[in-house]
Amino acid sequence: MAGAGCAVESNAMLDLEILLQVLILGVTNGALFALVALGYTLVYGIVELINFAHGDVYMIGTFTALTVVLGAGLSRGSSPLVLAAFLLVALLLAMLVCALLNAAIERVAYRPLRHAPRLAPLITAIGVSFILMNVGLYWYGASPLRFPDVLPNIDLLQAAGLQTAVRFSTKDLFVLAITVPLLVGLNLFTTRTRLGKAMRATAQDREAAALMGIDINRTIGLAFLIGGALAGAAGFLSGLYNNTAWFQQGFRAGLMAFTSAVLGGIGNPTGAVLGGVIIGIVSAITDFYIDPRWTQVVVFGILIVLMVFRPSGLLGEQVPEKV
Repeated sequence: MAGAGCAVESNAMLDLEILLQVLILGVTNGALFALVALGYTLVYGIVELINFAHGDVYMIGTFTALTVVLGAGLSRGSSPLVLAAFLLVALLLAMLVCALLNAAIERVAYRPLRHAPRLAPLITAIGVSFILMNVGLYWYGASPLRFPDVLPNIDLLQAAGLQTAVRFSTKDLFVLAITVPLLVGLNLFTTRTRLGKAMRATAQDREAAALMGIDINRTIGLAFLIGGALAGAAGFLSGLYNNTAWFQQGFRAGLMAFTSAVLGGIGNPTGAVLGGVIIGIVSAITDFYIDPRWTQVVVFGILIVLMVFRPSGLLGEQVPEKV
């Protein structure tokens, strides 16, 4: 009986370790969803536009980072100093390219339609999405690519002397070490800086903000610029973490990120982060315990149930007021 009890306890411990491992994976991927979701929520909170091209901007970020990594010939055997320098270049370049691309999309495709019926910018966003997908198709072809695995993959828990089957690797730490400061930095920017307060005022009441001297076009352009930069960072991190790049990767990531924004409360940056983490955890649990083919069914099932009982999302919507 004692042996049976030990076996049960051992199995329970193993189950707990597996759950913790799944949660680590979910939180890490959820942080990436949150970065992309913030782009959706910043734009929707100000202009009530669902930027369906945002997921493909994220894909362009991955491709930009991949170009730098391949061009520099980086590998795990590269000098740590050289590796760190080129990864920093790849991150900054991916953020810059995606920020400028998103701002250009707003200026060329969305701004002229700002006062048009809502269907017009919505169809335009879908059209821009297809254009960007074809740019990715031309860039690296139709087949999924392997993003070079250049990051050290050291188990930090084992390195700390903990005897556990749970792995928290340097790759997990790398993603969180970049994602968390970006999320905190965005929060500080929107709450402490003049431009951030202008964005919040524009989101609350665009007409009143204009009467107070706020440049509405510049503020909306800034929201697209910041959202694009965050998508570029997410694309860079996704490539390094998941080691894949594909011209259609923006569709699934964009869908998950938009779901995260709606789940947390569209237009609410804090809600986007919360929704991203929740979607990441739910996706990881479904992938492992059920089947990856059912992941989107479970995610959207949860979203539908939540929308039925709480249409404004977990933390509530923040959209322009109509007076």
